[in-house]
Amino acid sequence: MRWTPPGYGGQRRPPEEVKRDGWREQGLLAVSVDDRRLTWPEREFVKQLGNKLYGSRGAAQHGGERHDPRT
Repeated sequence: MRWTPPGYGGQRRPPEEVKRDGWREQGLLAVSVDDRRLTWPEREFVKQLGNKLYGSRGAAQHGGERHDPRT
């Protein structure tokens, strides 16, 4: 019998399943700002929340400063 630790070998779980389990088990939410299941105001809210917590998208690529929520 061959045994491999979780995450090694076997079938990879679909991303939606990983996101759903992360929410249900740990209260973590992974949301794309382009998710068409969301309304426009919901996508805008996700964008604003991401900007508040982590800075503007692409800021690091363009030499901009990232917002540090600890300051």
